[in-house]
Amino acid sequence: MIEFQYKFYSIIIRNCIINIINLDAFFCSNTDGALFISHTVYPMNRKQFQAFIYLLISFLFTSTIAGYANDFKQEHLVLPPAIMKNIETTIQIKGGHSSDFIEPILLINGIKKELDSNENGLFIKYTFSEKTELQLIQQNHIERRDITPIPLWLSILPPLIAILMALITKEVFSSLFIGLLIGTTVIYKYSGIGFFVAIFKGAFAIIDTYLMQALLSHEHLSIIIFSMLIGGMVTLISLNGGMRGIVNILSRYANNRRSGQMITYLMGLLIFFDDYANTLVVGNTMRPVTDKLKISREKLAYLVDSTSAPIAAIAFITTWIGAELSYIQQGIAEIGLDASAYSVFLQSLKYSFYPLLTLLFVPLLIWQKRDFGPMLKAEKQAIQANPGDFDKKKRSPQIMKELELADDVIPRWFNAAIPVLIVVIGTLAGLIYTGWDVNVWGNSSLNFTTKLSQTIGDADVFNALIWSSLAGVFAALILTTSQRILNLKESIEGLINGFKTMFHAILILSLAWSLALLTDHLHTAEFITGLLTAINISPQFIPALTFVFAAAIAFSTGSSWGTMAIIYPLILPAIWKIGLEAGMNTEEILPLFYNAVSCVLAGSVLGDHCSPISDTTILSSLACSCNHIYHVRTQMPYALLVGSTALIVGTLPSAFGFPVILSYLLAAGILLAFIRLKGKLI
Repeated sequence: MIEFQYKFYSIIIRNCIINIINLDAFFCSNTDGALFISHTVYPMNRKQFQAFIYLLISFLFTSTIAGYANDFKQEHLVLPPAIMKNIETTIQIKGGHSSDFIEPILLINGIKKELDSNENGLFIKYTFSEKTELQLIQQNHIERRDITPIPLWLSILPPLIAILMALITKEVFSSLFIGLLIGTTVIYKYSGIGFFVAIFKGAFAIIDTYLMQALLSHEHLSIIIFSMLIGGMVTLISLNGGMRGIVNILSRYANNRRSGQMITYLMGLLIFFDDYANTLVVGNTMRPVTDKLKISREKLAYLVDSTSAPIAAIAFITTWIGAELSYIQQGIAEIGLDASAYSVFLQSLKYSFYPLLTLLFVPLLIWQKRDFGPMLKAEKQAIQANPGDFDKKKRSPQIMKELELADDVIPRWFNAAIPVLIVVIGTLAGLIYTGWDVNVWGNSSLNFTTKLSQTIGDADVFNALIWSSLAGVFAALILTTSQRILNLKESIEGLINGFKTMFHAILILSLAWSLALLTDHLHTAEFITGLLTAINISPQFIPALTFVFAAAIAFSTGSSWGTMAIIYPLILPAIWKIGLEAGMNTEEILPLFYNAVSCVLAGSVLGDHCSPISDTTILSSLACSCNHIYHVRTQMPYALLVGSTALIVGTLPSAFGFPVILSYLLAAGILLAFIRLKGKLI
């Protein structure tokens, strides 16, 4: 009979021993809480006893090693997701501090490196230029890591392939996904994983890493919620007859060709908060009026299309503003600019030459009663035709059906005006509330404009947008149900349908956020900056190139949102760093930065106007019952004229310091002269 006494700290080991051999065990604990086992082993042969001891030692050894490995992996050497060649990289030693009894030792290619300390522990900044071996020695444990830095030129592949795919396939979603897959595959391939395994891990990383991180951002979730709420409100005030009521009031003043076109234009300006709602409501409502006044369907489609995206892109409260602020926020976060996204957006508006000149060009055409090109021919045919010759047949896509007004609903203008005013006024109130500073408003040396600008700059834009849009939804819901236009169930279904209309935009946003995060990890902006610096391009030409580039992509993809998603994360950090490389200070770079912000937006709208596959262009044709190809063919000369004028007279001179107001005056004069010289009276 043999008696043993072991000290165990694990209940699991104790139970394993009891299950392995037949023993009577007595457990007790000492003062430090450790468990002791005293037991008597009944007669057993030597092989059984040796097997027990071997199993026990193996269990203790493997458990200890696994524990050390897991602890070391989680708490020590921390590297960024992608290590790029010739780019400074921070190597963090998590859990290690200079105050530790034994300070960790980091060897790079066998050479000891001095470590610095921050709030997360010890770290070192190192630039990898070739394959490198890292060794971390800490508490008698060694962690080795072989690093193969990724060539910097590979960082351009994800956005470049996304752009090329969009140009070839004319489809944004798959293009963004393929761009993401290329980037994640490159990261895993250079981490030492086989190519085919890297593809699979890269595909999973798009979802579990990049998309999840993108969606877990407070700002991004705020944008999604705001976009859905605005989409729901737009649908509800369409179903309750509010927007139709506003249109009906204005349409009373359309009694000739000029006034009919001007009323259509003004209605497009009033429905500024959503380009889809603008296109569908104005087009469907004004079509009978313009038919009666012998205004061609092509001209109606042009008026509708030219007051949808341009006004929605630059208005303060629209379904576009959330995406725009999100992209701008990413850009200013990367360059470390001390400004809010909303203040940058406001500063960039004066450089939005194409949208603003488009909104100016349309009333000039109406005022002069002149047209040129294919539009002139279409207008002459409309004047000579009988009202019954217009094609009354049209196809309604799903979004048009969701916004159709029931026959028994009485249009009332205030059903739309009240919710929209609540959103506008509520946003302004929210901005002032969240950005209010007693010291600023109590400073008598500052004028009112400066105080208001600083308040908005310090405000929480995302909270203000969510509060105001939620209030607008509640107002629309109360107005709809209290007048018994729709019951509560039907109203909620309308809201949900409105949420659905924003899914397309939200999906593009999510993939774009993911691609922006990936390009940040790959340091794509540094590559673009280095490339443009190497060819010695002047920073003043970047806004113009941005405008042309954005227009080309939007034309090829038919999506201004997709274009912004691809270009914004690339161009904003690049122009800032190019300016610094050129020796410019912050005050000199800011105007170019604001110009580039507006050029991405303006170029996207121009390409969208000229593209036959653009959603708003297609919806304009459908809402106006116009042949789609005729609409594209008649609109394109007008869009290209305004776009080239905006580029040559506006974007380029303003980048070199030419006064913006003079650019607008000169551009307006050129457009008016062109209409007078080339246009023919109708």
